[in-house]
Amino acid sequence: MTAMAAEPTPPPSLRERKKAKTRAAIRKATYRIAADEGWDAATLERIAEAAEVSPSTVVRYFPVREDIVLTDENDALMEAALRARPAGEEPLESLRAVVLEAVRAAFAEEPEAARLRARLMVEIPSVRARLTETTAATGRRLARAVAERTGRAADDLEVRIFTAAALGALREAAVYWAERNRADDLPALLNRTVDTLRSGLTTPPGRP
Repeated sequence: MTAMAAEPTPPPSLRERKKAKTRAAIRKATYRIAADEGWDAATLERIAEAAEVSPSTVVRYFPVREDIVLTDENDALMEAALRARPAGEEPLESLRAVVLEAVRAAFAEEPEAARLRARLMVEIPSVRARLTETTAATGRRLARAVAERTGRAADDLEVRIFTAAALGALREAAVYWAERNRADDLPALLNRTVDTLRSGLTTPPGRP
């Protein structure tokens, strides 16, 4: 049988484009204020003024202020990328591939924003706490794709444990990178993280 060609993705509507433009303006304004004056200066009113929107618009797009620097549209892209990985690939390798691609894309598109996000993650307790919550939300979304790829139910305990553990470990690697002044190669640390999950914790060479 000949496989049917995938339906082309329709272009975003005018409304969707306007919403994306507004979200981008709010993020850009927040990054600029936080980078120049610090996180405390990035108040709702200052962000709204800099983005040329109303404070209520900022809240409508980002009910939690920390989400402005932590959330983006990558979750949907990562979920789609995970579903598109080769059939039969181990779930951990699939997660490694999609997370690394997302990280590389973020640094290619907005390197300064990515570094600022990492700095705030270390310096601002509320940002770091919110990161844990957003990582959990990402995990629930990616767990659906993992379940489909492994033939399990979306609410399967093992699927939830596996996905949460993998993303939690990768988040901790990002925190480690940020705490060390972002001097290490982040993709290399993420690869080490996946390798550790795969092989377990071993005794360092030369130590009894």
